[in-house]
Amino acid sequence: MTHAEIVSLNVGKPQPLLYKNKEVESGIHKQPADRPLFLSRVNLDGDAQADLVHHGGKDKAVCVYPFEHYAFWEKELETSLVFGAFGENLTTRGLLETEVCIGDIFQLGEAVVQITQPRQPCYKLAARYQVPDMPIRVQDTGFTGYYFRVLEEGTVAPTSELALMTRHPLAVTVDFANRIMHHDKKNVDGIRRLLAVEELSDSWRATLTKRLEGQDVNTRERLQGN
Repeated sequence: MTHAEIVSLNVGKPQPLLYKNKEVESGIHKQPADRPLFLSRVNLDGDAQADLVHHGGKDKAVCVYPFEHYAFWEKELETSLVFGAFGENLTTRGLLETEVCIGDIFQLGEAVVQITQPRQPCYKLAARYQVPDMPIRVQDTGFTGYYFRVLEEGTVAPTSELALMTRHPLAVTVDFANRIMHHDKKNVDGIRRLLAVEELSDSWRATLTKRLEGQDVNTRERLQGN
């Protein structure tokens, strides 16, 4: 698969969200755009994140989620989902986690983007759907989506196409990265294979490097909002 259809282009600003009887700010509620938007190095025009420690930034400028997973989650949650249901900027058809690799480069409208890491679900998904284990369920399925960094800024339209320009030579898929980070945590060869991809995001590189050095890194805190 070398092309993906943009089913929906979504943006949104942070707004209050109730979680564990507390109000938190989150940009997870995105709305489909009906016009072309400029994509800068850090986000799409009209988009923003509340938690800039764990979301957004140059390595996570654009969040992508495959539309193919929507049917599964509609069955699991027993509800209909709207576009942007997972807080993603791009709801796509094509280019699943098993098909794309860290470091792959794509043409996205006038912009050029590159995959940096899988999307790492956090407790804001639990808050949105009032399902406490929602982030863990997303993580365990591997239906996480992934992030882009922006190599060249430009305008992106709802009708734009996402086209593969360059496949990374190491061919480390997003699915493989998810398995090493969340399931096969002591796989030293797998960690080294992932770290060999220079284009991997700084945050994932830091976590995996600590793990390789024998440090116990807790990646579940963000799932639970601790």
